[in-house]
Amino acid sequence: MGHGGERRRLQAYDGELGAAVARAQDGDEAAFAVAYRIVQPGLLGYLRGLVGDDAEDVASDAWLEIARDLGRFKGDGAGFRGWTATIARHRALDHLRRQRVRPRATTLEQDVLDLPGPQSTYDQALESLSTERALALVQELPRDQAEAVMLRVVVGLDGPAAARVLGKRPGAVRTAAYRGLKRLARRLGAHDVADAGVTDEGSRTLGEST
Repeated sequence: MGHGGERRRLQAYDGELGAAVARAQDGDEAAFAVAYRIVQPGLLGYLRGLVGDDAEDVASDAWLEIARDLGRFKGDGAGFRGWTATIARHRALDHLRRQRVRPRATTLEQDVLDLPGPQSTYDQALESLSTERALALVQELPRDQAEAVMLRVVVGLDGPAAARVLGKRPGAVRTAAYRGLKRLARRLGAHDVADAGVTDEGSRTLGEST
């Protein structure tokens, strides 16, 4: 499946997700399970990057809050991804505060790397990483870059949605994602990725959706 197909697939997932969330808000428990199944892999990957082995526990806390506050959510499938990522991030930061450790990118597992990315630039960068090197390199990124890359690639958010989760301007998040990917590409010696994907199309590909 080409990059256009992957984008269409993600949009189809978001259509299915939006419909499931709407039914779940009407009390359909099976629909909530569908929404969970669609969102959980990306959410768990993002949390692994923030809290490592505690990701499953933090995700459980996040889903309890998501279920409790579901009636307050307004939006579509893509909006639900952003809303759940925001809740998960708050739970992760609470967890880290209790541990008194600085948030850090720890691991990205292979099943997460295999998820369809919404932008071809991200696909190219990730496809050029082997698992072990990906883990090591993402760990070395500054936290703002690691989070921006994970929200875009792993959770599948667009630029403005990732910015809302992080509480930053879209331009700042776009820059962080751009620098993170460029650093990954440079460390891998994948100049073709840096030149063809990140540099030439940087402002357009990593920018807000038009």
